[in-house]
Amino acid sequence: MSAELLKGKPVADAIADEIRSSIARLASLPVPITPGLATVRLGSRSDDIAYERNIIKRAESLGLRAKNLSLPETASQDELLSAISDLARDDSVHGILPFRPMPPHIKGGALKQAIPPEKDIDCIGAPSSASVYDRSLPGFLPCTAEAVIELLRFRKIPLEGANVVVLGRSMVVGRALALLLLDENCTVTVCHSKTRGIEAISSKADILICAMGRARKVTAPYIKTGAAVIDVGINDDGNGGICGDADYESVSQIAGTITPVPGGIGTITNTILIRHAVNACIAAKRKD
Repeated sequence: MSAELLKGKPVADAIADEIRSSIARLASLPVPITPGLATVRLGSRSDDIAYERNIIKRAESLGLRAKNLSLPETASQDELLSAISDLARDDSVHGILPFRPMPPHIKGGALKQAIPPEKDIDCIGAPSSASVYDRSLPGFLPCTAEAVIELLRFRKIPLEGANVVVLGRSMVVGRALALLLLDENCTVTVCHSKTRGIEAISSKADILICAMGRARKVTAPYIKTGAAVIDVGINDDGNGGICGDADYESVSQIAGTITPVPGGIGTITNTILIRHAVNACIAAKRKD
């Protein structure tokens, strides 16, 4: 029997309804406000362009003002920082999203410092990252990690006391997600490329999060019968499409539930990014 699909669209739709309500309230103010989102792209990578197109289309469909700033791949770090500085001073822009990875000549530390925390809607800078460790601090969570939590809550998958294994330790997904899961009272194990006996560890998980960035790496021996498998991976499938970190054909025969790729976490992630921009707009209004 194949696993039940945990599609992202119902979750994204519920978040979109929240966004529409927030935008309607902002539009009804004596001085109406329209939340603004700006993307920043260096070069013309096809995946960046596709992502840019999807984000802007989604944002505008929900009532935001969206714009994209594109610079040549050869643009200097100073040129990039100057452009971001202009967006930081623009009161009509409430969220700034630079596409990563940047070209090698752009220093990550400089980029992290350039975006004001109040406009850092995808947790790039240090102040936002600190909020992952201490939820009492202001800042926006990494969108993908937050999307996983939203899906688990929406589908009422039991979290308290659950044995969760996270495959991957990146700052924006694996590590961040481990901390968010601890806040949900899960027991969390983080595995990575140097973990010994990774299959044995993973096969004991009630919830398995696949976030390694390795196409179809997770196969049947990784899976506990009936487990919830959340596939965060987005990889080239070798045939012009994308696939997840989990080998869907084998894993879906053992898991109880599984997210599809595409159509799973990515759908939620983009909508959360837009929600962050709207919340940044609301926060800016409160400061006025």
